[in-house]
Amino acid sequence: MNIRATIDNNFPAERELVIERIFEAPREKVYSAWVEPKLLKQWFAPLPWTTPGAALDVRPGGQSQIVMRDPDGKDYPSSGVYLEVVKNQRLVFTDAFTSAWEPSEKPFMLAIVTFEDVQTDAGAGTRYTARVRHWTVEDREAHEKMGFHEGWGQCADQLAQLLKTI
Repeated sequence: MNIRATIDNNFPAERELVIERIFEAPREKVYSAWVEPKLLKQWFAPLPWTTPGAALDVRPGGQSQIVMRDPDGKDYPSSGVYLEVVKNQRLVFTDAFTSAWEPSEKPFMLAIVTFEDVQTDAGAGTRYTARVRHWTVEDREAHEKMGFHEGWGQCADQLAQLLKTI
């Protein structure tokens, strides 16, 4: 049995949100923007929000700590753990753990971010897909109402602009 195919293809659609973009940049650059804190802080929060903090231990079991700041200066810290890291290809992380294997108080999601080579008019490009899976339909609905498509979409647009400069 191919476990990855089962994980990737058999998840209930009513608990998943997906965003996909084609970037005119090689996947190594797109991946770097996800794993290098100085780059991630430049695009990760939808403006006018910012990302003043990003500590990333990008390895299976490694912790991520990201702080997003709203326009009024209020910080929103978020902790999680990487479950799978395949350089330049795939990141899987969750907020179900706060560090190592310490369970979080309220798990909300698991994210699978993939980077695939594609050809664009400009040459080498990347198909970027972010799948966000939720424990319950209610969690998915809440995330969608919070503005998942708008927020993640705006961040993807910001990422596209950053990729032109690195």
